[in-house]
Amino acid sequence: MNDIVTGTIPRRVHLVGVGGIHMSGIARILRARGHTVSGSDLVMSRVTASVETLGVTVHEGHAAGNIDDAELVVYTSAASDTNPELAEARQRGIPTIKRGEMVALLADGKKVIAIAGTHGKTTTTSLVSFMLTRAGLSPTFMTGGQMIDLDTSAEPGDGPHFVVEADEYDAAFLNYHPYIALVTNLEPDHLDFYGSFEELQNTFRQFLSQVDDNGFILACWDSPALQACLPDRQASPPHARAPFPRTVGDDVNHPVHVVSYGLHPEADWTAEDISLKGISTSTFMVRFRQQVWGAVDTKLPGVHNVTNIIGAIAIGDLLGIPKETIKNAVSEFHGVQRRFQPVGEAGGVLVMDDYAHHPTEIRATLTAAKERFSGRRLVCLFQPHTYTRTSYLLDDFRTCFRDCDALFVTDTYAAREEPSAGMDAEQLVNEIETPTARYVGNLEQSAEAVATALEPGDVFFTIGAGDIEKVGSMVVERLSR
Repeated sequence: MNDIVTGTIPRRVHLVGVGGIHMSGIARILRARGHTVSGSDLVMSRVTASVETLGVTVHEGHAAGNIDDAELVVYTSAASDTNPELAEARQRGIPTIKRGEMVALLADGKKVIAIAGTHGKTTTTSLVSFMLTRAGLSPTFMTGGQMIDLDTSAEPGDGPHFVVEADEYDAAFLNYHPYIALVTNLEPDHLDFYGSFEELQNTFRQFLSQVDDNGFILACWDSPALQACLPDRQASPPHARAPFPRTVGDDVNHPVHVVSYGLHPEADWTAEDISLKGISTSTFMVRFRQQVWGAVDTKLPGVHNVTNIIGAIAIGDLLGIPKETIKNAVSEFHGVQRRFQPVGEAGGVLVMDDYAHHPTEIRATLTAAKERFSGRRLVCLFQPHTYTRTSYLLDDFRTCFRDCDALFVTDTYAAREEPSAGMDAEQLVNEIETPTARYVGNLEQSAEAVATALEPGDVFFTIGAGDIEKVGSMVVERLSR
């Protein structure tokens, strides 16, 4: 185990849950570095098929024999102690580590750029990775979604930077000690794990305390809860790039540079004159400490993505990437799959899909949709993601669908939970204030109900983080009959 702690990864690695987005990224990087890799997952998918093309042996289902001659077993938080592969590895004395620990080992020796936050981290991580790639810096990166432009969620690079989406679930991001830590925002989420928002904030404080000496914290100034987690800035002028004393997580006075960004007028990096150009492009002016930095065009919808882009631009500037390279990367970037993604069109209806599952994300997606598809009826099918999230965010779920003209709700995507853990889809429908929501059963039943209700000219969105993406093509097929 000491070899693993000090960063030496064994030649033969097995991944429990290889179909997960980060686990498949681990497989991709390990294979590029010459490791022999196997993995398992309950369901075969496009992701498992893609890692098989790299020479990864993938088993359907979990069984003790799957680990074979593995010297290290890596597992996701979803794998319980009763998982037969974990039990076999531990019985045989084979080291087992969680996904976040493995990512930290892969990042050893590189400058880590870790992007965290309740919303927007996948888009921001992907844009930063794309920007560094376009700048010729050959980053290693691991994002939480499939990037449209590069057709991957992870890539092993030869350059000095390791860009990673730093997930707060199960405190996974505490495995990282970044050179740059960007946090997009902080709101209540994953309270099934943390128990309280206060504990979640404390964990973010710990994450920020782990930034390298003379490293950078890039904080979105639009999030008051995030501001409360930052090191004490009173000793120096606000929003300066000078180092501030580190006051969270340890007793040592090490410098860390704090840079703010967002739409808040006092942020170091901010934007103004945001305007829509046609139905697929927006433009805005970027300022750094009130000085004009330059105009930017983007294909990403919504004001929330303007904020994500500003954060990515700030990272590019810190790394010394030329301004024109940054601008070109932003204008070329098409985003991430399942983020405001077109699925198809039939019967005069445009079908879209979005990963939003937190009320703030849903509100932002619908606001962007209302702006981009002005004058068209907006019809949505929402899949709640976990019973606990529906329960502890109920007040916001009651009102976050207001920009939607017609709302359908399908069965809850349970993930790791039992219905008794919180509130199910039928109960949620009775709580939503506007528009009047309708519960429509499982995905097949939902597709039929929605297709019947849609009219020419409508824009239809599937919304949720589970398997609701399957419904879009089902609706297109029904509308094409």
